[in-house]
Amino acid sequence: VQLVESGGGLVQPGGSLRLSCTTSGFTFSNYAMNWYRQAPGKERELASSISYDGRFTKYTDSVKGRFTISRDNAVNTVYLQMSSLKPEDTAVYYCNTRALGREFWGQGTLVTVSS
Repeated sequence: VQLVESGGGLVQPGGSLRLSCTTSGFTFSNYAMNWYRQAPGKERELASSISYDGRFTKYTDSVKGRFTISRDNAVNTVYLQMSSLKPEDTAVYYCNTRALGREFWGQGTLVTVSS
């Protein structure tokens, strides 16, 4: 199983970024997917989740209305569209799933929100 994040970078406050997580090695369309994030000096937190079929989504309160999670089961990829970014969104963002009886993580992609 591989999860590979991309799309991070430096963005000014108020800007937008779209993260992607491309997966392989398991039947992507059978499993929910998650985006976690870990800010400097803080614990990793669950930012957003999406059900296996994309019908149901969840967000932590701090990103509601600004982030949108989506997935394309045809290309085994989950996305996180981030808008109205704030300095406190600065973190390493990780793709995650619980599949095949185990938990899998990507390597993370760094998002820095700064002027």
